[in-house]
Amino acid sequence: MQGTLLRFYVHEDHRHHRQLVWEWLLEQGNKLGIRGGSAFKAMAGFGRHHMLHEARFFELAGTLTVEVEFIVTAEEARKLLELLHREKVRVFYAHTPAHLGVINPDAADPPSIGDCP
Repeated sequence: MQGTLLRFYVHEDHRHHRQLVWEWLLEQGNKLGIRGGSAFKAMAGFGRHHMLHEARFFELAGTLTVEVEFIVTAEEARKLLELLHREKVRVFYAHTPAHLGVINPDAADPPSIGDCP
């Protein structure tokens, strides 16, 4: 089954309606019926301002990036991106084609999700 890897990059302290954006994204994905999503905190990194941020510096708490990712169908990606536009959430993202599959699927998996390329 063809789909999309949607990856969002947010500062760990970035908020939308008083909620952390990474938590809000996961919550919204769940509400939209997306089968799963994950958030990962960076150890170190830099962005467009080319300033290196590392987890070891206490004074930089809250400045690291959280990566939130979903592996979704084209329709799920469209719905999530439209929601972000409507909510006016400013976020950097990557939208990458992906082949979705489950090795040894069970009865709860959709029939096409176990297909191999």
